[in-house]
Formats: sequence, C-alpha cells, structure tokens
Amino acid sequence: MDASVKPKMDILLPQTAPAVSGAPPRFWEDAERFKELQAQFARDFERIFPDTKAPKAVVIIPSLTLDPVILGKIDGIIHYEERLLCLLMLLRMPRTHVVYITSMPIDPVVIDYYLHLLPGITNYHARQRLTLLSCYDLANKSLTEKLLERPRLLERIRKAIPQGHTPHLACFNVTEWERRLAVTLDMPVYGCDPLLYPLGNKSNSRKIFRECGMLVPPGYEDLYTYTDVAHALHLLREQFPGIRKAVVKMNDGFSGEGNATFSYGGLSELPDEEGLRNHLLEHLYPVAHDLTPEIFMDKLLQMGGIVEVFVEGEIKNSPSVQCRVDPLGNCEIIATHDQVLSGSEGQVFSGAYFPADPAYAEPIAEQGMRVTRWLSKKGVIGRFGVDFISVREADGSWIHYAIEINLRKGGTTHPYLMLQFLTDGQYDAKQGMYYTANGQARYYFASDNFQHDDFKGLTPHDLIEIAMCRGLLYDGTKQEGIMFHMISALSQYGKMGVVCIGASRERAQAYYDECWNVLREK
Repeated sequence: MDASVKPKMDILLPQTAPAVSGAPPRFWEDAERFKELQAQFARDFERIFPDTKAPKAVVIIPSLTLDPVILGKIDGIIHYEERLLCLLMLLRMPRTHVVYITSMPIDPVVIDYYLHLLPGITNYHARQRLTLLSCYDLANKSLTEKLLERPRLLERIRKAIPQGHTPHLACFNVTEWERRLAVTLDMPVYGCDPLLYPLGNKSNSRKIFRECGMLVPPGYEDLYTYTDVAHALHLLREQFPGIRKAVVKMNDGFSGEGNATFSYGGLSELPDEEGLRNHLLEHLYPVAHDLTPEIFMDKLLQMGGIVEVFVEGEIKNSPSVQCRVDPLGNCEIIATHDQVLSGSEGQVFSGAYFPADPAYAEPIAEQGMRVTRWLSKKGVIGRFGVDFISVREADGSWIHYAIEINLRKGGTTHPYLMLQFLTDGQYDAKQGMYYTANGQARYYFASDNFQHDDFKGLTPHDLIEIAMCRGLLYDGTKQEGIMFHMISALSQYGKMGVVCIGASRERAQAYYDECWNVLREK
C-alpha cells in the first residue's frame, strides 16, 4: 500500500441514533433496556441452557433485515424465512417450546417433514409445543418490521410462552428493528447487540483483520463519496500498474449482492483520478441482477464501502469459518466450509462443501479464532462467519486473504445446524473433521440455489413424494441422504435449498447429482 496513504484504523460505532428514514423509535431507550435483557440472558444461559430438560421457549424470527432493494434481486427471497426451520429440531428437548413466525403461512406438509426427523419425540408431542404464526404480508419489508406493526400478533407471541419457561429470540441478524422487537416483547436475543453490528461491515472487517495480524487484499475502506471511490481506484492502479480489476463493496452487502467489479480495461495507461471518476459508472459491473451502476453507487454512498484488489489465482478457493461466542464470552470454532461462488466474477454465494479442504482447514480456523476472541472482548455474542479467499502457490502452499466478517447467521449456518441436530456430532477444528455421535465422519454439500426451470410447478407434496419414492430423503439409520429447505419456493421459482449428507465428499456430491437428475425427470 502507498506509504503516503495511511489506512484508517479507527473502528467507528454509532454514537447517535441512525439517520435512516423509517428507523425504529426510542433508539437509546431501547439500547439501555436491551443491555439489561442481555445481562439477564447471560445469567439464565449459565443456569438453564446446559439442562436439556429445563423449561425454555425459543421465539424464532427468521427476518432478513437487510437492504430491501438488494434483497429484492434474489429470487424467492420471502421463502428464505424457511431456512431456520432447522431450529424446529430444538423440540427434541421435551420441555422446550418453539414459536416460529413468518411473513406468510407455511404448508403443513413442510412442518411435518421436519418434525418426523425428531429423535425420541413423537410428532404429536412436538406439535403441542410448537406455535406457528404468520403476518399474512408479502410486502417488500423485513419480517421484524411487519411484526412491530401488529400489536395483536405480538400479544399472541407472548401468550404462546408457557408460564415458568425462560424465553429468548433467535434471529437471522440483529438490527435496531430486532432490538425494538426484543424490548417490546421483553425478551433477550441470542445474537449481537446492534450497537456492535458495524464491527462486521466491510470497512471495519479489514481493520479488525489487520489488528489480528491477518492478510487482507490491498485496498481502502471508509469510502463515502464518488471522489473517495475514484481516489482508491486510482491509488490501486498506481501501486499495481498491471491490475485488471478491483472489487467495490458496500459495507453491508449480502451474499455478494452488494459487490461490483471495476474493470480497468479500456482506460488510458494510467488515468488520473478525475479521469477515473468520470468513467467510474461505465466500468462498474454490479453483481446483483438488474442493479444498475447508478443505483449501486447510490446505495454505497448511503452506507459506505471499500475498494480492494480483485484477488487473482490459477487455483483459488473461498473458505469460511463459522464461529460462536456464547453469552458467557466463551469462544468456539463451529465449522469450516469451502464456499462455491457463482456469477461472472465468482462473487455470489451459491453453496458450500463441509468441511473445508484439510490442506488449510486448521490454519483458517486458527485465524477465525483470533477474530472471535477479538470480537468477544468487544461484547459480541452469537454465531458469525469469517470469509477468506485462498490462493495456492506453485509450491503447494496456500495464502489466505481475510475478506469479511458477517455478524449474523449466514448461508452455512442452517446446513451445519441441520447436520448437528440429525447426527448429534461435533466438528473437530484441529483435525478439520466432523464426527457423528458414534464416531463416523460426515460431509455435506449444501446450497440455497438448487434451481432449474424444470422444477417449476412442483409443490411441497410433489417433492416429498418423489424424494420418498426415489430414496432421496435423509435416512437416520445410515445418517446419509438429503435434507430440503425453502421448499415453498420450488413451485413458483423452481428453486429450493438442499443439504446432501454423505460418508465422504464424493457421496455427498453424488446425492446432489442424483437429486438434480431425478427432479429434472419429474
């Protein structure tokens, strides 16, 4: 990096309420009450959570509280609320009640599909402890906002909590809206305080990585104007005259949809900063479908962003580390994955292999633990991910560039939760291997983008029947097979999610391929 340009190292957290149109009211009042709820949650966690027979209640809010314009570019986004149905497996604890809320009702056949997998629990017993609620609202806004607009529905949530049961909220991500909901319901959240949420944006991720002694792609952060972006692109061209591409990222993108590629091709040998600014939009290619460069830049200017070198490599992987800090501050590496990225520039998350390649599973887990401990000291709790780009050198070694922190559940959260619920196993971060309760290794390939036009018209009933008849469903005796999710998106969008579990990576891939071929046949 140009020695004359110092990277910004200050990590900024909000000192005032966010100046966002439609932001929830009572910002600081909520913040104080939320801290009290979270402090009580830590005490309850230590006392109650280790006991699987303790009376507990989990209110699941699968709201993707992110930019609605970016989310609107994802096919069937409303059905992503079904990804956390894996948490229905919590009903295997005989005194745990679950309340699951969605924008639209879920077909009973989908619920039955999950409940039949519960070990040692009858379907009837589980049903008595499950409350399903819906907003009956397809509007392009977050589920949490919809809930806060419905006081009667909030009252039904309260009434669904049996007396004497300790409740908490489980959310996809925790913003000011989820905090408003927690305070309104007077329940804590197993997740990160939204005051700390900026620690996971793209700019602060780069700063945290550097503080943890990790390698990041050359680049610049805290960019809020056209001039900032052009200046950063110009500096990269000066530093790396042969650079072909750079990546421009919004601070709070999702699944790669907040990224754009900037191509230096067609520009003069070394354009000045003004020249780059004038040609910025015509050389900028957003990843999100139908998102114009103008809209992309408008969004980036609202939330800030970064520019960094597009990492090249003949052999290049995109591993991630899934981490957790519990309410007592204990740190854990939960899993590693090799992400599958699609799109013309390979920036859109479309699936993942578990576990990550053994060639580097342990070293990326070690780096993930550095970040986890750093965040724990700042008060972060809950699940989050750390993403890398890894490039193999000629001698067979790997270089790992830390890319971003996602302070929320992500695309690898629900597949791993499903595997763990089904097999009662654990990931060994030192070995980079997952073992079931009886000591057998298991692998999976998971995707939220199992999609083809030939799948359109298949209802949830059709899918379950086909999978049963063709032997595709997960088999608890073999602990192999396929788990489906986002099933409700299949008929309209020809899209759903799969977790293909096998005794080897090859067997997991074979299940995926077989399912693809079977459903193409219908």
